[in-house]
Amino acid sequence: MSSSSDSFTGSVWLKPPRAQTGQPSLSREQIVRAAIDLLDAEGPAGLSMRRLGTKLGSGATSLYWHVANKDELLELAVDEVLGEVYVPEPGDTTWRMGASISANGMRSALLRHPWVIGLLGLHPTLGPNAMRMGERLVTLFTAAGFSGMPLSHATALLNAHAIGSATSEAAIKSAMKRTGKTWEEVAEDVEPYLERLAPDNPNYEKWRKETGPMRNDPDQVLEETYAFGLERLLDGLEMWLRNDGAPAADGDIDDRRG
Repeated sequence: MSSSSDSFTGSVWLKPPRAQTGQPSLSREQIVRAAIDLLDAEGPAGLSMRRLGTKLGSGATSLYWHVANKDELLELAVDEVLGEVYVPEPGDTTWRMGASISANGMRSALLRHPWVIGLLGLHPTLGPNAMRMGERLVTLFTAAGFSGMPLSHATALLNAHAIGSATSEAAIKSAMKRTGKTWEEVAEDVEPYLERLAPDNPNYEKWRKETGPMRNDPDQVLEETYAFGLERLLDGLEMWLRNDGAPAADGDIDDRRG
C-alpha cells in the first residue's frame, strides 16, 4: 500500500485540492518564484519554509496556505522551470528543428537551474508545464510519423541527451568552482600525471595531443559534444523513419556510413 509521504505516489499533483479558508497574503506564483531564487543561489539544502517566509517578508502561514511542505514546493518549482522549455508546434518548423529547439531549451533550463537535475525522477512530472511540454512533443513527433512506443522511445531519447549533457556540464562547472582555479590552472596541475601515463596509453596520448588546442576551451568542447550527439541522434531517428520503422540491415548501415 502506498504512503501519502512517498516521494512518487505522494506527489502534489496526485493529491486532491487543498481545502482553503480565508485569503492568503501571497500568491502561489510569488512563493514559487522566490523559492526558485533561493534554489538557484543555494540549492535544495538552502531552501526551507522559514527562510522562504523571511525572504518574502511573510510568516509560514501564508506559505502553508498553498503547499503542505518543502517537497511540494520543490515539485512546483521544478514544473515552473519546465515552463521555460519551448517546444514548437507542428507546421511552425520541421520536426527535426522542433526537436532540436526542445532539447536545447531543456538543456539550457537545467544549466540555469542545475538543482533541478537532482530532483528529476523523484516525483512524477505531471504539472501543467510538464504536461504542456509532453503534449507538444507528442504532437510534433506524431506529425513526423512516429506513433506508439517508438514515439515514447524517441522523445525519451531526446530528453535523455539534453538532461545527460546538462548533468555533465553542471558537474564540471561545480567542480571548477570548488577548486577556485581557472581551467588552464587545473590543466597544468593534471598535465604531469598524464605525461607519466603516456607510455602505457599511446593511442590516448596521441588523441590528447591532437585535440590539445580544442581542450583549452572547455565550454566550447561541451557545447560541441552536445551538438554532435544531438545531430547524430536525430540522424538515427530520421533514418528509422525513412525505413518505416524497420531496423536497417547491417549492410545498409555500412553503405550509409560509406
